[in-house]
Amino acid sequence: MPTVNPEPLWRPDPQRIARAQITKFQTWAAEQHGAPSHGGYPALHRWSVDELETFWAAVTQWFDVQFSTPYARVLGDRSMPGARWFPGATLNYAEHALRAAATRPAEPALLYVDETHEPTPVTWSELRRQVGSLAGELRALGVRPGDRVSGYLPNIPQAVVALLATAAVGGVWTSCAPDFGARSVLDRFQQVEPVVLFTVDGYRYGGKEHDRRDVVAELRAELPTLRAVVHIPVLGTEPPQGALDWAALTAADEEPLFEQVPFDHPLWVLYSSGTTGLPKAIVQSQGGILVEHLKQLGLHCDLGPEDRFFWYTSTGWMMWNFLVSGLLTGTTIVLYDGSPGHPDTGAQWRIAERTGATLYGTSAAYVMACRKAEVHPARDFDLSKVQCVATTGSPLPPDGFRWLHDEVRDDLWIASVSGGTDVCSCFAGAVPTLPVHTGELQAPGLGTDLQSWDANGRPVIDEVGELVVTNPMPSMPVRFWNDPDGSRYHDSYFDTYPGVWRHGDWITITSRGSVVIHGRSDSTLNRQGVRMGSADIYEVVERLPEIRESLVIGIEQPDGGYWMPLFVHLAPGAALDEALLGRIKQSIREQLSPRHVPDEVIEVPGVPHTLTGKRIEVPIKRLLQGTPLEKAVNPGSIDNLGLLHFYEDLARKRS
Repeated sequence: MPTVNPEPLWRPDPQRIARAQITKFQTWAAEQHGAPSHGGYPALHRWSVDELETFWAAVTQWFDVQFSTPYARVLGDRSMPGARWFPGATLNYAEHALRAAATRPAEPALLYVDETHEPTPVTWSELRRQVGSLAGELRALGVRPGDRVSGYLPNIPQAVVALLATAAVGGVWTSCAPDFGARSVLDRFQQVEPVVLFTVDGYRYGGKEHDRRDVVAELRAELPTLRAVVHIPVLGTEPPQGALDWAALTAADEEPLFEQVPFDHPLWVLYSSGTTGLPKAIVQSQGGILVEHLKQLGLHCDLGPEDRFFWYTSTGWMMWNFLVSGLLTGTTIVLYDGSPGHPDTGAQWRIAERTGATLYGTSAAYVMACRKAEVHPARDFDLSKVQCVATTGSPLPPDGFRWLHDEVRDDLWIASVSGGTDVCSCFAGAVPTLPVHTGELQAPGLGTDLQSWDANGRPVIDEVGELVVTNPMPSMPVRFWNDPDGSRYHDSYFDTYPGVWRHGDWITITSRGSVVIHGRSDSTLNRQGVRMGSADIYEVVERLPEIRESLVIGIEQPDGGYWMPLFVHLAPGAALDEALLGRIKQSIREQLSPRHVPDEVIEVPGVPHTLTGKRIEVPIKRLLQGTPLEKAVNPGSIDNLGLLHFYEDLARKRS
């Protein structure tokens, strides 16, 4: 990485910096807690990691976190894994999520949008009433603190109500989207043994209705711990035999009772993609998520009561949980249930316009799809209220930054963020007071001692290294479910550098403090000692209009050689002829490195992804190394299993 400082794509103006919550927080923390009053964000960040306990105490005070019993100290044990945050404290996540009902009862807490793109509001008072009614019914069903409650639900208001009611009674929420097949859901839910299952009869996507009643019947049959099943009639059908009706459970006018639970009491279970085995069942705590999300949404995303927060997601992805936490800052959250591209590629921009979204989050893949489809957001939609467009899921290429800048607004805060399901938050990304450099994340998050380490465990600047976090974060898992001795948790993050979280990404931290993500370190391309992330290859190759999507794999050969194929899924009408082959290789040679020109370019019928949309590099690598399909990949974790047969056949021919 060059150490020169290129001109930023965007700088916040002085007025924006002055009114940002993070600026006000720094001024207050300087007066109250000894934070640096000068030096801007870099000085605040340094203080937040050097004075970790003081910083997190300050966050709880700034956001008026209500502890029903006080904590003995901020960090009882800072070892990783095993850090103990705020021991002695009790609180409730849902109580904080519904606080705005007291002051703004008639304003919308939720805006629900389906494929008609017409928003339907749910007010704060109505949300609180439904949560109160459902929490009372869950208690009547015998749900007690620690019991698991599951949802097989689309991104609809009922899913938010069910999550908050579960948290209110001290239950542990877990959810999957209804496009997951029965096996994928059972791989997740059977691990945690839920006592209640919220289901729909189906969902609407791409202009079509998808009936899921057969899947629901299979889930009921295969989850013997269920005491109750709740039916939500999205498609208008009657409840199946023995199921409870949603409307009846949410009809009462009842104030919610919030169970006061220990800070580290489980809030929800999220799941890793599970591409090579059973998904990891990641347990995060009520208190840890509360304070981490207040910091992330209130300070980094600069959200407050005047904002509308839209992120395109499903209930099977951590970004849905993150979106729901927008309620913590009193923000109106936008729930979109439908295809990201229905009836056309510009669909998400239309939703941002119609809901008045101030922060609109999406995937890097969607931004690049809009660019390829020649969508013109600012020309076709009124996006004057959008202050920030945020992206995650994969690194946003430099061309994506430039396209947003040119096609949305030149005074647009572009926040590429990166974190993980593992922490349900961001390691690096949005900072409203810092400039944006093309292709870079603005900075590491407050309280997060993010570093890039070389193979010897030494921090490096302006060089590619492993993403590590050297101090605990409150939202790190309290444990994995069904991992009694903690070995799976330890092996997932701490086996490389004892006591230090290794996430499995290659990153560069630049000398100006920004961050570049290069892709997964366990699928890194290493030609003749030169390491490169797959994301760097994708960015160059997918600029070519003929390439719809690509997948690059580097495979060590038994004879010491290295085979690096590039798989390309072509756009309609394109052909992988000598001219296109030449342009692919020339682009990589000139823009990246001659060493990373692929050995072969192979046309494929498609690129397989996880159910949350990430290209599956490591399982394809294992297939090509001869691992049988059933051992290389968990079939329930893949969006299109049929695509794997192409790679399996290729491995067979090569052997």
